[in-house]
Amino acid sequence: MQINKSMKISLARKATVRIAVIDSDPVRFVGFRALLSAESDFELQSVALAEIGTNHEVDVVLLGSHPGKSVIDVLTSVKALCPRLDIIVTGCYLHDAAILNAISAGAKGCVDEAASVGELVRAVRTVLTGSVWAPRRVLSMFVDQAYRSSEHGVFANRRPFTSREKEVLGMLVAGCSNKEIAAPLGIEERTVKAHVAKLLRKVGVSNRVMLSVHAITHSLVPSRAN
Repeated sequence: MQINKSMKISLARKATVRIAVIDSDPVRFVGFRALLSAESDFELQSVALAEIGTNHEVDVVLLGSHPGKSVIDVLTSVKALCPRLDIIVTGCYLHDAAILNAISAGAKGCVDEAASVGELVRAVRTVLTGSVWAPRRVLSMFVDQAYRSSEHGVFANRRPFTSREKEVLGMLVAGCSNKEIAAPLGIEERTVKAHVAKLLRKVGVSNRVMLSVHAITHSLVPSRAN
């Protein structure tokens, strides 16, 4: 009986989405907590910028403003401390150039303060799946920028995808994990990893995010509403 209880506790902890709010204004943390209170699996905590490197219980960061520092400087500082941390930049009047700069600097998403609660929730859940939350036009700019900065034009000689690779790519873009891709296709997770690795090599990008962005902006998968 103790084992079952322990397993339930472990599963409950695994299901919790731990969100850190890094913002100079404590009122914003209160606001985010109120906005996201309906999401039972969301657990918010206010974390100081200097503390983020020692806090290992975080899945996603909502990064706000810091007087005297640009959001890119703060974003760079956080990424230097925790390179694998998923960060969503929040702020007022986020224009395309600002969003592009944030994504290029390592942010996984950008959400304007004027966005609805539903959009904020979708942004968090989308980023958790490994995808990027940003307007499609900005993602297109991001891919074009990456292409221009590449010496060899990584997208120029893309080899055709197999039918299975197209299936995997479509599900990856939809935000599915390796396990979620494997089950309906009747294949092992390691086989999914192998397909993803081949897709990365064929497209010429280094990670799943860039692969998803490229697939969307080059119409390699059916378009979906944002």
